[in-house]
Amino acid sequence: MLSKLNAAKNEKGFTLIELLIVIAIIGILAAVAIPQFNQYKVRAYDSSAKADLHNLFLSCKAYWGDNGSTANCLEASVTPALYGFSKSPGITIAIAAGTTAQELAFVATAKHDTSTVTYTIDSTGNIS
Repeated sequence: MLSKLNAAKNEKGFTLIELLIVIAIIGILAAVAIPQFNQYKVRAYDSSAKADLHNLFLSCKAYWGDNGSTANCLEASVTPALYGFSKSPGITIAIAAGTTAQELAFVATAKHDTSTVTYTIDSTGNIS
């Protein structure tokens, strides 16, 4: 019986205090990292919206090259089968109708569903 008691005293392990400290440190790191991760996701969504606008503009340039600069470039005009434009999931794109869909007055907007920022591209390819 005495040998069992001595064996238990020699076992090594973590104390409750050490475990609680480690859990507290992990909790603090998670409290800092999770909001930062959400900001990274929003920035990625915004970048995706800007990239889609740029790709739409390039596809419309090819469309105008084939059909003339007075042709209205609409999203349906530059589908993947025709000019290679493919919208990313969650992105809403709007091309202004009428003469603003022509090359010299082109205006389009894009926004990701979870973002609050709407980006606009003009006929020179500038995104704002």
